Amino acid sequence: MKKMDLTQYKGVYIYAQQVDNVVSSIAYELIGKAKELAKDLNTDVTAVLLGHNVGNLVDGLAEYGADKVIVVDDPELETYRTEPYAHALASVINEYKPEIMLVGATAIGRDLGPTVSARVKTGLTADCTVLEIGDFPLNPPADGSEQKHNQLLMTRPAFGGNTIATIACPDNRPQMATVRPGVMQKLDPVKGAKAEVINYNPGFTKNNKYVEIINIVKEAKTVENIMDAKILVSGGRGVGSAENFKLLKDLAEVIGGTVSCSRAVVENGWLAQDYQVGQTGKTVRPNVYFAIGISGAIQHVAGMEESDIVIAINKDEDAPIFDVADYGIVGDLNKIVPALTQQLKEALADK
Repeated sequence: MKKMDLTQYKGVYIYAQQVDNVVSSIAYELIGKAKELAKDLNTDVTAVLLGHNVGNLVDGLAEYGADKVIVVDDPELETYRTEPYAHALASVINEYKPEIMLVGATAIGRDLGPTVSARVKTGLTADCTVLEIGDFPLNPPADGSEQKHNQLLMTRPAFGGNTIATIACPDNRPQMATVRPGVMQKLDPVKGAKAEVINYNPGFTKNNKYVEIINIVKEAKTVENIMDAKILVSGGRGVGSAENFKLLKDLAEVIGGTVSCSRAVVENGWLAQDYQVGQTGKTVRPNVYFAIGISGAIQHVAGMEESDIVIAINKDEDAPIFDVADYGIVGDLNKIVPALTQQLKEALADK
């Protein structure tokens, strides 16, 4: 098999996911991380925008830091389907040769990313939580073999979150990763910033992999997005029952917070999965995170450890959650939470 000429590949690219002509928040998060990586590589950041009649979204991508935007605009891309989208993104990669290609680990990205990586004959590291530029292998090999520099080091939880793996793709390009929403931070937008726009269309010929969309049924949700919340009051198995979550809802109401939960709560049917924090739920970064009746398994901590302040309430003084908490209260949540709610209500009423 012919070896890839890695010198042809330049730049950090991100897939700018849009649905119904609205750019998903993950696109801006990826641009923020891509700017860091590009600075280390002395290169620029390109957003790849796929869809139909999506030119109005370019300026938003520029304001969040994209230096260039490649737009593939075609009626076949109006609604996400694996085949035309994979053809479009793979064609962009083959034409423009990015060194790094980042995709959000959304429902769409988890379908699109692996499909594209297979087509362009490269590897993909899924569900990354840390991305950085460094040497691979991490330490100079004792046998004198080559240590490659300026590699994308992709870190992700492995074996159910019980260990962390750092993965590189030294011999193929692009280096591809999917990144969980909420893990990377967007930059503050710069109003009026402009990007170089490149319009590109590889042409679309229907084949037997094109699905036909018969109907689109949109689920009406009234669920708050816990990823946007500044204060989260999160409950775990220790809360005891769905009815007992009223204690947490009362606390959240007093302080303007949102209720969230651990995986055990979802498995017990006490709250919907939309409220789940953790490796199999959502990654959150609130200003304040109350962990009430949550033991602190590594899978849960992975989803909330970037919170500014963590306040843990648990009757088990040895619970792992206290290792990551800024403030901890050991005791019965059924007594502590109502008392805390009352104290806060009185304190806020005095203001």
